Amino acid sequence: MHQPNANFRIGHGYDLHRLEPFPPAGNGRPFVLGGLRLDHERGPVGHSDGDALYHAVTDAILGALALPDIGQLFPDTDPRHQGQDSADFVAEAARRASSAGWCISNLDATVILEKPRLSPVKDAMRDNIARLLGVPIDRVNIKGKTHEKVDAVGEGRAVEVHVVVLLIK
Repeated sequence: MHQPNANFRIGHGYDLHRLEPFPPAGNGRPFVLGGLRLDHERGPVGHSDGDALYHAVTDAILGALALPDIGQLFPDTDPRHQGQDSADFVAEAARRASSAGWCISNLDATVILEKPRLSPVKDAMRDNIARLLGVPIDRVNIKGKTHEKVDAVGEGRAVEVHVVVLLIK
């Protein structure tokens, strides 16, 4: 059966990073989220810079394109990605979308984090993502939520991110 070409695609991205104290008490890195360094007593454990928001954005775009996920394209077994700026991953996903003839219609993210509060930095994060994607800031939304002190996220031991993106031809 012939299927017509769709002029839009939706992708969902998800990431979760454990948050630990900084060395020597733990393995936490400086807490980078949405390209911003946040003041916090814990940081993500990860191979790259651990930016869970950028990782979820990357996976949302790659998912909409039906491409391999971030872990397949930028494996944590590759020493080149040790400490890498996750903006590089977002930029590569955006480049692949553009090369395939797609553009970002809009992106909606939910960051689940007990602290620090995101309200003071959400617009700067939106600006960073919009710049990397080459879209106006009004196409990027970020919501901050807590987990009401339930589970690892609610206890401040993890950060969780969901992203949905709409691509159009």
